[in-house]
Amino acid sequence: MRQLTAILFFSIFTIMAPAQTPHVLNPAFHEELSKLLSFTVNTMDVDQLKKQLGKVVLLDAREPREYEVSHIPGALNIGYNHPDFSLLNGVPKDATIVVYCSVGYRSEKIGEKLANLGFANVFNLYGSIFEWANRGYALETSQGKPTTELHTFNENWSKWVDNPSVKKTW
Repeated sequence: MRQLTAILFFSIFTIMAPAQTPHVLNPAFHEELSKLLSFTVNTMDVDQLKKQLGKVVLLDAREPREYEVSHIPGALNIGYNHPDFSLLNGVPKDATIVVYCSVGYRSEKIGEKLANLGFANVFNLYGSIFEWANRGYALETSQGKPTTELHTFNENWSKWVDNPSVKKTW
């Protein structure tokens, strides 16, 4: 009877347990993100995105000057202060859309707006471009050329980019 109770408890707990949050390499960065984000938009891990590049609509919610320094290949710059939602004209409402910014705060807010516009499969890239760069994944300039430079918003936020091969600018 105890075994049956234990199995039943484990099964119910497993079914009711919340989905795991994607991870970042730096535990302190994860802690910061846990405080910063409200998780109103589903999250996607950077490794998941890497496998799906070219199969999703990828939106960069940073400002144009940040995007021009570098961005994830294939990303469109929707912006944050004055988002250009016309980029999504013709995109089906059920398309998978992944939004990122520096760390995920601005992209979460843009993701909320996209959901309000009727897009059903919107994801916030957990750790955003900072985690992408920390894992050594490719960045490109606005001219489509590979680069190791990354706009880190300001000096304070740049501490979350700890890949020594990334050149930080703000």
